Amino acid sequence: MKLTRRGVLQGAAALGSLWAVGCSATRERGGAAGTSTPRGGSKRILILGGTGFLGPQLVEAARARGHTVTLFNRGKTRPHLFPDVEKLHGDRDPKNGEGLKALEGRSWDAVIDTSGYVPRIVRASAELLAPNVGHYVFISTISVYKELPRPGMDEDAPLATVDDPTNENVRDNYGALKALCEKAAEAVFPGRTTNIRPGLIVGPDDPTQRFSYWPVRVARGGEVLAPGDGSDPVQFIDVRDLAEWTLLTVENRDVGIFNATGPDKPLSMKGLLEACKQASQSDATFTWADAAFLETQNVAAWTDMPVWVTPGGELAGMSAVSNARAMARGLKFRPTVDTARDTLAWFNGLPPERQAELQKRAGLTPEREREVLAAWHKQRAGSAQAR
Repeated sequence: MKLTRRGVLQGAAALGSLWAVGCSATRERGGAAGTSTPRGGSKRILILGGTGFLGPQLVEAARARGHTVTLFNRGKTRPHLFPDVEKLHGDRDPKNGEGLKALEGRSWDAVIDTSGYVPRIVRASAELLAPNVGHYVFISTISVYKELPRPGMDEDAPLATVDDPTNENVRDNYGALKALCEKAAEAVFPGRTTNIRPGLIVGPDDPTQRFSYWPVRVARGGEVLAPGDGSDPVQFIDVRDLAEWTLLTVENRDVGIFNATGPDKPLSMKGLLEACKQASQSDATFTWADAAFLETQNVAAWTDMPVWVTPGGELAGMSAVSNARAMARGLKFRPTVDTARDTLAWFNGLPPERQAELQKRAGLTPEREREVLAAWHKQRAGSAQAR
């Protein structure tokens, strides 16, 4: 099964809604982990969203750094989180219910928009907040790029477009609409906007299973089907690292456009799986199957083999995007083994039914993996006999 840009973007759009709503059975959160004196003084920060995947990490990190946080959302997703944080309820779409009325007449030092997908809606919140907020931080995506065929692409690469800018079909136009959201924020907050473009966001509480599959599968041990030859590059960012750096951009008032994906040094697929093995101390062994064979077995990159993209394809640069600009502004990454270990611990702490639900979202079932491994060994045995 061939990996295509359209397939990746449609998956990202669908899973983007999961990032917004988060998991229904994650660990509870309460008070701040501690306090420190933030660089540039304490900030009053409004978070649009705040109870999904990235949002709670932003709240915890902001409070630990001494900032004051307000959340604006519909109050439907995990409303019990952060009982001592100010919460304003409304709807991002001004056409719905009370809309943005709860934000009227209020002021903050910065707003962090974690839930913007449609430019009209982003523009509405930006226009309301612009007179009384100093800095708009928009969480975007590397899916905004028109193409990702080559490694090393930076923030100046051409962006995706949509023929009809009023088309709000996020599933079909995810990257292009995100690009228009960036432009909407910058148009309303000229010179006061930070557009952050993460790649794959991973770590504890990840509702997509797009990374979690590997620590969980490797921890089970035994023969593991692995894609390619181990040398293909992979990129992702721990949600906690993204949260910390997002707050650093607020503290430093760093404006502009930044790719936020990692790690800081090239990481191969083999390096990722070895880190997962180290995290769990399992007896896993890796059987590397090339892309051509996987395609014959209808095993798709990115979905069946998470994190990995087919080398040399139209998305070959997706796992080698330049993060130099963000790193120059202080973006740092924890060791991959730490992310793998913490993700595995989180997953193992979930109820069995929640684990089963997550495992349907990405990766191969044990039965399907055994089938593909058997086919691989049969092919290898046939090739050896032919020689």
